[in-house]
Amino acid sequence: MISIDLHSHSTASDGLLSPTELIKLAAGSGVKVLALTDHDDVSGLPEAALAALTYGVQLVNGVEISASWHGHTLHIVGLHIDPLNSTLSLGLEKIRAGRKIRARRIADSLAEAGIVGAFEGARRYAGNPHILNRSHFARYLVEAGYAKNVKAVFEHFLTGGKPGYVRHEWVSLAEAVGWICASGGVAVIAHPGRYILMDSEMHELLAEFCQLGGRGIEVVTSSHKPEQFAVFAKLANQFGLLASKGSDFHGPGESRFGMGNLPELPSGVIPIWHDWSELVA
Repeated sequence: MISIDLHSHSTASDGLLSPTELIKLAAGSGVKVLALTDHDDVSGLPEAALAALTYGVQLVNGVEISASWHGHTLHIVGLHIDPLNSTLSLGLEKIRAGRKIRARRIADSLAEAGIVGAFEGARRYAGNPHILNRSHFARYLVEAGYAKNVKAVFEHFLTGGKPGYVRHEWVSLAEAVGWICASGGVAVIAHPGRYILMDSEMHELLAEFCQLGGRGIEVVTSSHKPEQFAVFAKLANQFGLLASKGSDFHGPGESRFGMGNLPELPSGVIPIWHDWSELVA
C-alpha cells in the first residue's frame, strides 16, 4: 500500500520543522503522498513544493481552517486547494488578524496567573510571525519549567477554566467550507474525536457539514484511539463522507503517530483519494 498522510504542519504555522525538513522526513519515512495543512496559512506550500520535487514526494496543497460551531472550535482541513485563490486568501487573512488579538489575550491571562513574558517567549517558537497559537505558548511553558512536556501543559494551562484559556470566536463553519470549495479544494472535518459532542450533536454537525459541501472526515488520526477508527468509519458511511487519514504531525514526539506510521483505513470506507488522478495513474 502507498503510504499517505493528509494532515501535517510546518513552521509556517505551529510545526517544529520547516517545509523542506518536513518533506525530507516524510520521504525518509516512506511517505509517498503528503498534505501540508498549516493552520490558517498557506505560505509554506511553495517551499514544500520545491522540496517535494527534490525528495520524490507527491505534495497535496492543503490548509487547516479554524471554525466555530455552536460554541465549539472545529478544524476543517482543505485538500487540493488553490493557495492563490482570492476568496481563500482573504478569508485566511481575516483569521490571522483574529489570532493576533487572541495571542495577546492568552499572554495577559497567563500574566494574571504570575507567568510573565509569555507573549515574547511564545514568539521565539513561531516560525511565522502571523501565526501565534497555543502550541507556541505550550512550548514556552515547558521551556520556563511550568510543565514537563507539551501534553502536560494542556492539563494545567490553555484549556477551559485554566490559566491562559481564552474563548475565541473563529469563522463560521459555512465560511470555512465555502472558502475551501471556492478554491477548488475538498473540505474534511479534522480529528472529530477531539470535539466534546454528544452523539446527537455529532450527527447534527455532520449533516450540516454535508449540506454546506463538506466531503470528507478524518477516520485515522493521532487524536483517535484505535476503537474510534471504527466509530468514525461508520459515520463516514452513514453520511456519505469520504474517509481521510493524517498524523497531524507537528514534530518528533508530539504526535501519537510519527511520520510514516499511520495505520490503514478500516475496510468498507471510500478513501478520499479513491479518484485522485495522480494515484490512479
